[in-house]
Amino acid sequence: MTRLSLESAKPAEAQTPADTAPNVALHAGLLFLRVTGSALLIAVHGLPKVLHYSQELTRIEDPFHLGATPTLLLAILSETLCPLLIALGVLTRLACLPIVATLLVAMLVVHPDWSLAQGQFGWMLLIIFTTILIAGPGRFSISPRY
Repeated sequence: MTRLSLESAKPAEAQTPADTAPNVALHAGLLFLRVTGSALLIAVHGLPKVLHYSQELTRIEDPFHLGATPTLLLAILSETLCPLLIALGVLTRLACLPIVATLLVAMLVVHPDWSLAQGQFGWMLLIIFTTILIAGPGRFSISPRY
């Protein structure tokens, strides 16, 4: 069975500078995607929920009838702690799962009537974090394999 890898197929001693340049660009791109996507999610969704917790309790949708407090705490977890782990490259793929799940629930269950234009930020975040889930954190991370 063949294993897909972001690493070059050539042994390290056989690689030329031309072989390593695309790898560096690829891993730098994954780092940029992790850090900027995480910063957007924290700034636009996570921090406002933390800073205005009482107000958010009265406004949060509760599609699974868990109650406002558990629903808000789950949202805060997936919009603050998980992006921090992703930005650092710690348990990256695992940390993407709650974010992707939260975004799917938001886009498909809570706001199914939104047009593509109204939901474009949510869909963009879903694309970013699904890409990171598939590709992994890249070499420039604390735990590059996961």
